[in-house]
Amino acid sequence: MFDLSKTNAIANTFIAELRDENIQKDSMRFRKNLERLGTFFAHEISKTLAYTEVDIQTQLGIAKSMVLSEQPVLATILRAGLPLQQGLLNVFDRAECAFITAYRKTKKSGDFIIQMEHISAPDLEGKTIILADPMLATGLSMVLCAKELINRHKIKKLHIVSAIASTEGVKHVRANLPKADLWLGAIDEEMTSKSYIVPGLGDAGDLAYGVKA
Repeated sequence: MFDLSKTNAIANTFIAELRDENIQKDSMRFRKNLERLGTFFAHEISKTLAYTEVDIQTQLGIAKSMVLSEQPVLATILRAGLPLQQGLLNVFDRAECAFITAYRKTKKSGDFIIQMEHISAPDLEGKTIILADPMLATGLSMVLCAKELINRHKIKKLHIVSAIASTEGVKHVRANLPKADLWLGAIDEEMTSKSYIVPGLGDAGDLAYGVKA
């Protein structure tokens, strides 16, 4: 598990701005900070992937270079995960992408369940998957979506990327997806009764794209 808050990196500034309620008023900057965070994590994840040495013909000779042996597939949970996925795509610019529709469905009791409706994905057999969602609160949606991908395909490796996680969400993911690597911007201790992370940053989807009706 990689916890960005434990390192001295400029990307911590992106996290600080994502949390700042005044900067959050600029939805374009909020999306851009999620995108920049995704780009940072893509560079970090790239260090764990397999590479192949190739000969590159220049105008003056042959240069030996290390290139990715295969591209990962970049998956995200709509809609909040789109800017984070774009940041990953800025680095893995030849990668295929997958999109998952999932949301909290509130019951009359006030509790909620995770409703997953659709997956649009390329062939994932034997592929490395990077699954991005800005907030890892309870971890229920992340586990549900990841397990659906795993059950449908024999994927090779799963990486999970989130800007903010809760300790409960991390515990749930690690218990249910023990082989997944977690790449997190920060881990917060608390959640509200409605399962929003505290201090967190609020509703990432609303901040990026407008409040849902």
